Amino acid sequence: MTRENWGTRIGFILAAIGSAVGLGNIWRFPGVAYESGGGAFLVPYLVALLTAGIPLLIMEFTIGRKYRGSAPVAYRRMNKSAEAIGWWQVAISIVISVYYAAIIAWACWYGYFSLTQQWGEDPGAFLIEDFLQAGEMYDFSAWLPKIGIVMIVIWAATLLIIGAGVRKGIELANKIFIPLLVVMFGVLVVQALTLDGAAQGLNTFFTPDWDAVADPRVWLAAYGQIFFSLSIGFGIMVTYASYLKRKSDITTSAFTVGFSNSSFEILCGIGVFSVLGFMSLQSGVPIAELSDTGVGLAFIAFPAIINTLPFAPGLFGILFFGSLVLAGWTSLISIIQVPVAAVEDRFGVSRVKSTLFVGGGIAIVSTALLPTTAGLNLLDVTDNYINNYGIAVAAPVSIVAVVWVLWKWKELRDNANATSTFKIGPIWMVCLGVITPIMLAAILFFNIRDLLAADPNDPEDPLALYAANQVTGWAIAIGAIAFGVIMALILRKRPAPVLISEEDEQVREGTAK
Repeated sequence: MTRENWGTRIGFILAAIGSAVGLGNIWRFPGVAYESGGGAFLVPYLVALLTAGIPLLIMEFTIGRKYRGSAPVAYRRMNKSAEAIGWWQVAISIVISVYYAAIIAWACWYGYFSLTQQWGEDPGAFLIEDFLQAGEMYDFSAWLPKIGIVMIVIWAATLLIIGAGVRKGIELANKIFIPLLVVMFGVLVVQALTLDGAAQGLNTFFTPDWDAVADPRVWLAAYGQIFFSLSIGFGIMVTYASYLKRKSDITTSAFTVGFSNSSFEILCGIGVFSVLGFMSLQSGVPIAELSDTGVGLAFIAFPAIINTLPFAPGLFGILFFGSLVLAGWTSLISIIQVPVAAVEDRFGVSRVKSTLFVGGGIAIVSTALLPTTAGLNLLDVTDNYINNYGIAVAAPVSIVAVVWVLWKWKELRDNANATSTFKIGPIWMVCLGVITPIMLAAILFFNIRDLLAADPNDPEDPLALYAANQVTGWAIAIGAIAFGVIMALILRKRPAPVLISEEDEQVREGTAK
């Protein structure tokens, strides 16, 4: 079975950046940075990037390239008993993809709404009551065609790109979308910087609170942000790297992707806090009360800001929500690639069949569940549990298995160094095998502690929804683990098909001639 390679190195890097740069960069990083010491947060943030983000990227890039397969195949080739880790990561990707498409659909509609500020004077009520018609957690009685139809279009376009292959689909799409995203968000930032009050917002964002650096929770926030924003720990980077040519520079690619992602996050912080400074000046409300993260920032705070812009509010809305669409879409493509490639590689089926069967099945579930009155709460709970108790567990398990149980770090180090300009040594092993698992374990501990302490009956408690729906949340997180174990047991005696890359095929043909 012949397997594609990336057409160019820049194509791989853009695809990896496209996966890393997602919704969290735009709506999570600015708020986390502000709440964690402002400019001082950049110190632990940079340390986290260098000691956890990039070392884990190097590990996943090397695993993918060395073992030449999607997550389940790569881990199986490393050790037969490790295949469950790959399928666990596949399950996590499936869960995330189900709700990710819904957020992209919301952003599409809000780009249209911004032309006339259709959300009115109360964007919060419009979002919850009029647009999403949010109801009870398990009320699927009403399907919202406005959202559902856009989701169908998004899924069709996504599966078309995936089905076209690595080079003609994913690589080509990212070569178009990533430069377009940078241009669009760059124009938005320039417009934001011209607003009255922008300087005040930037001062708030960048003014360092050095006392915060001594707070362990700030360091955990930095590691959490780096970890969740780089698309590591759930099979994406392993899968993408499996299409690399054997002489690709691993470490330079990891540094390029890591710093590109972080640079875009800082750009997002500049844009977001420039407009928050303007909003604060116009309303007289302190920036501390305006800053938010997630859905609240994107679909409530920003529409309120757009309402008050002195010029071209429609353009600003299109740029902002268009950036959300592009950032979300490139991430969705990478997330869907994980299960599609896993079935393609492990069962030896064609890319088209795998895309139709796996991608089509996920799309049906997604468009059936999310465009309903239960959609908002279902999305919120699923996102919280699959990130905080799914990825945050799968990643350290994969690290401990690779570094300590299977003792593969030397092989991976030598494999990466053989073709990389920048060589890694013992410090990489310390960062990967010691620092990263410890920090992830600490993050997991505090997440569980906070969840157990939450009051499900207190509407003012930010964790109330998650505490009230623990059965569903834990079923999703534990179900992903169970899926990985069951798939590995079922396939334990079934050998993986032999995968020959286009590069190896060309070498073999050249030798034969």
